[in-house]
Amino acid sequence: MGNRSLLVRALWFIIVGWWATPAVVNAAWFLNATIIGAPLGVMLINLVPTVLTLKEPRSMLDPESGEGQRSLLVRAVYFVFVGWWASLIWANAAVVISLTIIGLPVGIWMLNRLPYVTSLYRFDG
Repeated sequence: MGNRSLLVRALWFIIVGWWATPAVVNAAWFLNATIIGAPLGVMLINLVPTVLTLKEPRSMLDPESGEGQRSLLVRAVYFVFVGWWASLIWANAAVVISLTIIGLPVGIWMLNRLPYVTSLYRFDG
């Protein structure tokens, strides 16, 4: 995709990102609440920063990204008991915060950490 200019990303946020992100967040949460839809929900969560500001998507399949991760069992148990509902609260709070100029950096920071809140999945960078 290449790097997008700050102007293009800002225009995207103003025209599309501010309203499309809550739709993606809530669709992802709905999918995460189902066993069958959870894989698609996790994929949508990974795309939230892209939907918000056209930030380049990060691959969850990067072999080096598994370093330092908690075990899949721990992450699955966390997701079942905490992640599915905590991610809904976290993501919607981040979206609301992102709607203000002052809160935008904090909201984007929060949305970039959504995979961790959902399933303890750590991204570098």
